[in-house]
Amino acid sequence: MSNLIRGFKQQESGQALVEFALVLPFFILLFFGLIEMSIIGYSYISVNNAARTGVRVASLGGDDVAIRKAITDSMILNQSAMTIQISPPKSDRQPGQGVTVNISYPLIVPIVEGIFPDPFIINASLSMRLE
Repeated sequence: MSNLIRGFKQQESGQALVEFALVLPFFILLFFGLIEMSIIGYSYISVNNAARTGVRVASLGGDDVAIRKAITDSMILNQSAMTIQISPPKSDRQPGQGVTVNISYPLIVPIVEGIFPDPFIINASLSMRLE
């Protein structure tokens, strides 16, 4: 009887290695997907902060050049890739009226491209009243 049990143990010696080889690709995909989702979140926060900085300068009466400079100075990501839209133009702004800053930033996400479009566009649009 002990030979029979010993025979089963010898046949199971590579089982853990096979299971590990089957599960490892899923863990790697999960790990890199988590990293990319973190990059998307970080980028969203960065673009939102840049829009907040720009709309704050606009609400204090800054012109479009000062608004764009404030946005690019506060942007941690690649400034050349983003698109900035400011409305209304400086000539049409009146105290008490709202001003809107809209920033679009394309982000390349290669691992999760089946879930999100490539490039993934991050938009931030904020409005404040002119003082």
